[in-house]
Amino acid sequence: MRSAGPAHDAASVWDIATPSRRGRLPGVSMAGFRARTTDLVDLGVVPYPAVTVAVDLGEGPLVVDDFSGRQQRGSVVVGLASGGVRGRGRDIECLQVRLSPPVAYAVLGAGAEPGATVVPLDDLWGRDAARTQERLRAARSWDDRFAIAEAALVRRYAAGPAVEPEVAFVWGRMVANLGGVRVERLAAEVGWSRKRLWSRFRAQIGLHPKRAAQLVRFDHAAHRLAAGHSAARVAAEIGYADQSHLHRDVVAFTGVTPTAVAAAPWLAVDDVAWAAPAYLSTS
Repeated sequence: MRSAGPAHDAASVWDIATPSRRGRLPGVSMAGFRARTTDLVDLGVVPYPAVTVAVDLGEGPLVVDDFSGRQQRGSVVVGLASGGVRGRGRDIECLQVRLSPPVAYAVLGAGAEPGATVVPLDDLWGRDAARTQERLRAARSWDDRFAIAEAALVRRYAAGPAVEPEVAFVWGRMVANLGGVRVERLAAEVGWSRKRLWSRFRAQIGLHPKRAAQLVRFDHAAHRLAAGHSAARVAAEIGYADQSHLHRDVVAFTGVTPTAVAAAPWLAVDDVAWAAPAYLSTS
């Protein structure tokens, strides 16, 4: 997520907690967020190559709107296709979990449709969502909360469906190559037809292969822009045909220009909250 509007510098608005030890489950990153202000905070979600579970722990409900205008309150799952999603609330406190798509498939269940925009956590976890949220609210520290969340994730991962090895391999190649891969070549490497790869990848990862590769590349570009690099330099380094190509991709994913993405203050917290990106793991 990134804060919307010049009044909010996300790095100063939030107290951020991260786990003190490495987690047991590869492909998972967690961070805790507590707003330092009682003012209304309005956040726009920057698409990211991981599925995000946001567990609402605050007094007032976290309200999340998707691009179609549908509204969810409380704990939600934000899928890979998250352009146009906004969250808002007062006294926000939440635990965010980022899941690599192969892990999300197991943890959230085969029916979760990880590419879907916003889904209430209750719809996917049933009563387990409420029980887990109650335990997280009652925990005395963020480390306790991280341990509770990790135990729930490990349990569900062990019981959940696994992505096919070919799908996991293709995702791993996309990540390793920063999205700069050809779908036809990947299909040949795993011995599948392009049509079969397209279908199985879409069903298990949540996006078709080409879109997923574009998302991985966009994520790297967005962070390079936020680090102060020029659009021309980023386009050349990340593998875009030219600066116009980068511009089109950024607008397609965010609805704003590369200049606006570069100034998005929420990206400034990523080095603190998400030092080890979840999507880098294929497990």
